[in-house]
Amino acid sequence: MGAPASSPTYLSESFLEMMSAERGAADNTISAYGRDLEDYFGFLSRHNQTPLSACRSDVVAYLSSLQSEGFSGASAARRLSTLRQFHRFLCADRLRKDDPTRIIQSPKALKGLPKVLSEQEVDRLFEAAEEELSGAVPGKKRQAALRFLVLLELLYATGMRVSELVALERSSVMRDAHFLTISGKGGRERIVPLNDRARDILVVYLGELPVEKFLFPARGADGHLSRQVFARELKAMGVRAGIAGGRLSPHVLRHAFASHLLAGGADLRVVQTLLGHADISTTQIYTHVLDERLRRLVEVHHPLAGNSSGKAEEQG
Repeated sequence: MGAPASSPTYLSESFLEMMSAERGAADNTISAYGRDLEDYFGFLSRHNQTPLSACRSDVVAYLSSLQSEGFSGASAARRLSTLRQFHRFLCADRLRKDDPTRIIQSPKALKGLPKVLSEQEVDRLFEAAEEELSGAVPGKKRQAALRFLVLLELLYATGMRVSELVALERSSVMRDAHFLTISGKGGRERIVPLNDRARDILVVYLGELPVEKFLFPARGADGHLSRQVFARELKAMGVRAGIAGGRLSPHVLRHAFASHLLAGGADLRVVQTLLGHADISTTQIYTHVLDERLRRLVEVHHPLAGNSSGKAEEQG
């Protein structure tokens, strides 16, 4: 027998099924929603409440408990976002008449800038990867070194998400490896160009890769390299390149791709398209790069730039 229709388990499963089937939420997003709801339900149970009986004060108490556990404002706000969607679902399905999250203010999150590597640090990372490949003896070590370099080149050349990178299929390589078709969030596809450097190493890799569905095949259940394995390899290579492990992750390279493009003069809309952001407001986190570039332009080219000290002397 399945869980009763009013049980938290049944409600959670119904909500997650709706998010997957109707809204096309990615597997990672569904898993995160599931963990959030499990934690929320546990809190309600300890306070003799259920998702169908919880009121506004229960939700506020839950958010307060997250704060006392050391959750950041951003993390608590993300949890509240999950609860909002869940309770709206309950109302839409007429399982509840009211939404206890409706007038709750979202926890304030400090808007920190994403971690970004400098162009010099990225160069060092590539130099370390190329050295490892050139020094590897033929066999499994060389195959692993070549695979890592291809992963690194594609990640920094396109800024794709690590989940998109490891799941690339061989059929995604287009027009003699000049372009890649990337399947992003919500099943949205985008086509991104490859620079000559990334294309050249990809062509070498394809020439040595047996016929496989995935570009980076592995024996796991997914059939391709896992995000966790690549992240570990990246951190290890970073350490060899003199970059602290805490400063380096696949997502940091995605940030570096976007920030370096904008610093070089790329249009924000172009970067939005390449990153696969549905809303440009997500891309605008990188405008700190544009702000810095504009500040330097004013300092260098404004007719009064550099004269403040002289004026001060005259006034003195």
